[in-house]
Amino acid sequence: MGTFFSDLLQPDNEVAVFDTDPARLRFTYGVFRFSDLSEVKAFGPEMVINAVTVKHTLEAFRQVLPYVPKGCILSDIASVKTGLPEFYAGCGHPFVSTHPMFGPTFASLSNLTDENAIIIKEGSEEGRNFFHRLYDSLRLNIVDYTFEEHDLTIAYSLSIPFASTLVFGSIMKHQDAPGTTFKRHMAIAHGLMSEDDYLLSEILFNPNTPRQLCLIREKLDELQQIVTDRDADAMKRFLDTVRANLN
Repeated sequence: MGTFFSDLLQPDNEVAVFDTDPARLRFTYGVFRFSDLSEVKAFGPEMVINAVTVKHTLEAFRQVLPYVPKGCILSDIASVKTGLPEFYAGCGHPFVSTHPMFGPTFASLSNLTDENAIIIKEGSEEGRNFFHRLYDSLRLNIVDYTFEEHDLTIAYSLSIPFASTLVFGSIMKHQDAPGTTFKRHMAIAHGLMSEDDYLLSEILFNPNTPRQLCLIREKLDELQQIVTDRDADAMKRFLDTVRANLN
């Protein structure tokens, strides 16, 4: 996502990319490439977009903080906001926090018209306006949430499909002739398991996730009873409820 943002921003902005591993900068073009924090200080950024993995987001901010000017806007695109409100409250810098609800695993980064982005209401108005313009240019659907509302949404929109896919994968057996539905589930499962383990863990460790898992378990228990009883009327009601929810 760091490369995605640098490519997106560089035509209209002066952009520098910093990485502690210079080898990862080989295929970044049209931007300054830094591997030493002293270069960041000389560059004097107006905004820092932190695009490291969730596990290292706070650490990366703390490393770069002494090298950015006083008014520099700090920005994250983390899918897990744990610890960020507290960090921003004490960092002494304006900030903006967003969550692009897409990534290289499933989304087509060349066509994002069906994708979404969250912009956190707290923070710098200038920073929020910047990302509103940027995400508007991608024709993303933008939703404004507080940090708390974001975490509740992620518990629902990510924890449920993540947990369901993990359960699917955990009972997987080889299929000689998989059907279309099975293959689609498999593609989702492989995509999910290509994600960083820490990211998966932190999303599932969201304090709001246990309640969502309880709902899944309750519905599985209900479906199991219907199937055990071979209750056609109850199955019809269950399927009608699913269709109504999906619509």
